[in-house]
Amino acid sequence: MDNPSKITEGGVEYSLGKFDGKSVLYDFDKILIYLDAKGKLLFGKQFRIYDEDTVIIRKLCHYFINDEENCLKDDIDPDKGILLSGPVGCGKTTLMKLLRYIVPMQRPYEMIPCRNVAFSFNHLGFKTIEEYGNTKFFCFDDLGVEPAGRFYGKDLNVMGEVLLSRYELYLQTKKKIKTHATTNLNAEELEERYGNRVRSRMRELFNLIAFDKRARDKRK
Repeated sequence: MDNPSKITEGGVEYSLGKFDGKSVLYDFDKILIYLDAKGKLLFGKQFRIYDEDTVIIRKLCHYFINDEENCLKDDIDPDKGILLSGPVGCGKTTLMKLLRYIVPMQRPYEMIPCRNVAFSFNHLGFKTIEEYGNTKFFCFDDLGVEPAGRFYGKDLNVMGEVLLSRYELYLQTKKKIKTHATTNLNAEELEERYGNRVRSRMRELFNLIAFDKRARDKRK
């Protein structure tokens, strides 16, 4: 049987904790070492884990490894997805791309830029809503700054419709379908963009994990 506490990257074996034959006892410091190494492989040598982000990363790790006790402390519901919010350039997309690798046995999610969903709607119409309202796991990147959809003269708030579809699916599948998203917008701005109905569904779909408003832009 594979040992899920060990992951090999580039010929180097990383341990994320101890495996007792049934479950992994994760070690956060070891996870950080692995994430730093994997981040450099994925995003280049300039990638690093910032000390000021470890609180957020720890919460995300608790969620992904399904640490029920710490999720409860963090007020995180393991059935819901993650809505990771924070200012431009603070590293939201990078973290969501990276963290799925610490749980290779779990079903992965696809990262989809929201603007791609809007553009797809402009070409294909409502087929797009069906396509993203399916049983795949997605992380919608940059929610709230995508252009409005327009198909045959009909305007549509495409991501709003996709989120409503994902919500219906989430209920139908007894909360087994995961939807994640990243956004630069705060709660008021999201409500302004998508309306009250979508915003209330978002509360039921997502755990909100937010960077500090003053988090620095790592791209500079």
